[in-house]
Amino acid sequence: MRKILITNDDGIESAGIIRLAEAALEYGEVWVIAPMHQRSGASHSISLHDPLDVIPHDFPVKGVTAFACSGTPSDCVRVGSLSVMPYKPDVVLSGINLGFNVATDLQYSATVGAAFEAAFQGYRAIALSEHLNGCHEVTDAYLKEILDEYIDFDAGYGHIVNVNFPGCALSEYRGILRNTATSHSSIYYDHYNKVCDLDGGGVRYMIEGVLNLESEPGTDFHAVFDNYISVGIVSNVGV
Repeated sequence: MRKILITNDDGIESAGIIRLAEAALEYGEVWVIAPMHQRSGASHSISLHDPLDVIPHDFPVKGVTAFACSGTPSDCVRVGSLSVMPYKPDVVLSGINLGFNVATDLQYSATVGAAFEAAFQGYRAIALSEHLNGCHEVTDAYLKEILDEYIDFDAGYGHIVNVNFPGCALSEYRGILRNTATSHSSIYYDHYNKVCDLDGGGVRYMIEGVLNLESEPGTDFHAVFDNYISVGIVSNVGV
């Protein structure tokens, strides 16, 4: 039986991780080890100077063993697979993230970062994300098909399977695009707005992103906004 570790960056109580754990039970023994709180944007960071608290967590899916972790998603993969689980996982699933992880956003995504950590540790890894508009029709209809195809797929050391589901209705869904390239564009172009002046001449800023819908054909970014499921094989920066 497969040993499956699931994490995310939206926190252990997010709806996406619950839906993913429900689906994963069909494929093996499921352990959920996920952050206590929202950790989006943490990338592949790990905790080096602070202890990690790992606490049993009541999880709404029967048959799942779950723990909340004080660290980052990558911490969850490390401490979960190296210390909490009594054996190494066969596969790590990260998600389902609320919001796409495509294009240059992959550099900042803790959903993808956790999957990269799994790949670095030598486990198969799949990152799964969806549109943040709350429409789950395509995800719920095709999640099983994606898991059937990729849960045993060996992307190679340092490589992960990166899946993004569009937020359209099923009637507008156009299919699965595999082996999509990673776009060089960005969904949001960021700038920083001044919030206030601080004592000593400092300034407080807050980030603001401006939505961009321009992307290259054949890429992950283009696929999801064209109502396709995007599946790409993504390599770690160090590979």
